[in-house]
Amino acid sequence: ESYYPQTQHKPNTNPTQTLVSCRYHTTRAIASSCTPLMNLQPTMLLSTTAARVSRASLASVTRRGFTSTKVIAGIPTVHYDHFVSGWDENDEAYTQGKFHIQTFNKISPLGLARFPASNYEIADDYPKNNAHAILLRSHKLQESEIDVSVRAIARCGAGTNNVPVARMTELGIPVFNTPGANANAVKELVLCGLFLGSRRLIDGINHMKKLGEQGLQKERVEKDKAMFGGREIAGKTLAIIGMGHIGAATAREASALGMETVGYDPGLSIESALKLPREIKIMDSISSAVAKADYISLNIPYIKGEGGTHGIIGKNVISDFKNDAVLLNFARGELVDSEAMKEFLDRGNGRYISDFPDDLLWNHKNAIILPHLGASTEEAEETAAAMAADTIQDYLERGTVRNSVNFPAAALPERQKGSIRITVVNKNVPGMLAAISEVFARHKINIIQQINTSRGAAVAYNVIDIDPVVADGATEINLKDLQKELTMHEGVLSSRLIFGKAGAGYARNIDGEYFV
Repeated sequence: ESYYPQTQHKPNTNPTQTLVSCRYHTTRAIASSCTPLMNLQPTMLLSTTAARVSRASLASVTRRGFTSTKVIAGIPTVHYDHFVSGWDENDEAYTQGKFHIQTFNKISPLGLARFPASNYEIADDYPKNNAHAILLRSHKLQESEIDVSVRAIARCGAGTNNVPVARMTELGIPVFNTPGANANAVKELVLCGLFLGSRRLIDGINHMKKLGEQGLQKERVEKDKAMFGGREIAGKTLAIIGMGHIGAATAREASALGMETVGYDPGLSIESALKLPREIKIMDSISSAVAKADYISLNIPYIKGEGGTHGIIGKNVISDFKNDAVLLNFARGELVDSEAMKEFLDRGNGRYISDFPDDLLWNHKNAIILPHLGASTEEAEETAAAMAADTIQDYLERGTVRNSVNFPAAALPERQKGSIRITVVNKNVPGMLAAISEVFARHKINIIQQINTSRGAAVAYNVIDIDPVVADGATEINLKDLQKELTMHEGVLSSRLIFGKAGAGYARNIDGEYFV
């Protein structure tokens, strides 16, 4: 999706009703439901939100769909609620003025070191309602483990099927991953799988151990080695199903090893396409990609439900395999129908190399099952942890969303000195943007800059910078009522003040009850 070019326009001539932001417009949204942005006059853009500013203080420039204005000098005392809904601020395990990161699994210390100790505290357990974000690797996260105070969850890895993502979306909690962090580690193991599938190395190793126990290694080695013959990979064809970070890297390495490469990915991005070897042939279906392949590498996510990828490598696709094809599964075990794979392995010389446990194929003579080693390198764990830590920091400190699997990407420029940033998460239903803006107008709060983005029909996300000055000479501003009104509006899931003490200013609408 692309954004319309920068547009500059003059302030509205009405000094009391001026929009200081407009919605992020994408070409897709505009084409389907909006008047083209370039056909709108500035006054039409400025009419969609009411916010009070003085004509003298207004200097607006639209950048990529939002408008910013200069902050009025002078910062009053800001009041907001915190620790009024069951929190225990006196608990010894709680340190005020810091963000609390709860970890599951062992997270790389080098990654965790990205959190500055001055603003962050990290532990594997927190008293009820005191964790602000969660970092995990493979732990199967349960909803009961997610405190009501949690604002975000980050998985140190690409897959998020161990996190209840759909439920987190319903609750307004972003789930982040670290795409590409483990790409090199997994790619190297895929290459290892190519060699394991080409020659019966594991069988040979086990045979030599058995001969060694009998004292017959030297006597039998030359005679028995014929039992473990194989083939070379140069000149063979590798089909790559899914050409993201790992798939593209695998394609490049396979090509460098002298292999022919074909690929299939209906969602191939421009970024990934630019990383593919020139020689690769892009196919229009999985079946056409695997039909002449000697090796097949799976690199797609596991998606449950109708239209998902559960069992996508099933009887129909496997029927197109060559009799001696080798399937390399370093993506997810659930992608492969084990019954259909067993039938294939039973009748020919095909092989299956998987990085995931399989109750049916674990001891099949033509299968090699590894204990999920794909990202198990120091480098990958460090990179993933660092990436997750940076993502969480960006979200907690600036409200920025990137690498989220359930929230739309969103980023405002650094908030201007003296301004207060407020984020609002709401259900993506008509009228919410106007309703949120009207709350600020009723409280006579000037919006400096704002962004509103959405992801599907489930969730929308707002980042709003406000000027805390409400009147000349004002020495304080009370945001308690404003935040409560925002949060308890029908359709709003949560709001957050990014200002003042770290960890404070978070409010949720929990089934009609206000938590702050």
